[in-house]
Amino acid sequence: MILNEAKKVLAIEYKAIRELTGKLDRNFERAINLIESCKGRVVVVGIGKSGLVGRKISATLASTGTPSFFLHPTEGAHGDIGMVMKGDIILAVSYSGENEELSNLLPVIKGMGLKLIALTGAIHSTLAKASDMVINVKVKKEACPYNLAPTASTTATMAMGDALAIVLLLKKGFQKRDFAALHPGGTLGRKLLLRVGDIMRTGRDNPIVGENTLVKDALLVMTRSRLGAVNVVGKNGKLIGFFTDGDLRRHLQKEGNILAQPLKNVMTRNPFTITAETMATEAARIMQDRNFDNIPVIDGKHKPVGIIDERDLLAKGLG
Repeated sequence: MILNEAKKVLAIEYKAIRELTGKLDRNFERAINLIESCKGRVVVVGIGKSGLVGRKISATLASTGTPSFFLHPTEGAHGDIGMVMKGDIILAVSYSGENEELSNLLPVIKGMGLKLIALTGAIHSTLAKASDMVINVKVKKEACPYNLAPTASTTATMAMGDALAIVLLLKKGFQKRDFAALHPGGTLGRKLLLRVGDIMRTGRDNPIVGENTLVKDALLVMTRSRLGAVNVVGKNGKLIGFFTDGDLRRHLQKEGNILAQPLKNVMTRNPFTITAETMATEAARIMQDRNFDNIPVIDGKHKPVGIIDERDLLAKGLG
């Protein structure tokens, strides 16, 4: 019984969204063109369940390149309408189109000369009549067995809001990098914005030794840095080699007196390197493909400015 009832709810809401395609008309196109040319913000207003949906629509618009904020109608009538500026567009969300708080705000909106777009299921309502364009989100029935609790209607309204946001995204040429710039704390932001220079080990955490340093002394440096690797430089300070704990293990299998040897005898000469400007995602791919634990980072003069470690990439969700 439980699963069957749940399936009924999902079927009703799926049907409500599917039937929206038949309601798309010139009003949707006009709304898109109006918002695209807007010099201000899209101010989304709504109350109750419609207000909750409106908050989500506003957040989606803002995160996909269309400046937007949510305004509660009651707060708007008590001074917050002052946040609205000339050039803004009002996107009003009300399924019935007859909400009292929202209706009280309509004369103020019209008095400011602002364009008004309605997302409503009642195309002949007070809100619809006051609007410059009406996007119809009417559903045949709610998923609620009493046809009372906003369910299919809120789902349909939210889906239409997503349609607005995504069509605008495409028309504006909004790219992954733009999305990442607005989500710097998210995984996508890290993947598309982080460069090696942002997370590489530098300064005291960038172990650098000379080519004549004995392996036993280099091991002390490696232990202190907890990297398991050291950059090896020549007299001019340029990188000439890289020595890792993997190199140590390989040489121990061949010879027993490695600890007393200078690094120039056992290091990896002309190691693979990257620069601080390399994207962190590219560094992660290289490490995976080449089975590296770390990579030396050099500047334009071939001097070692850091080391990028696999653990640091993993910590950023890039492994």
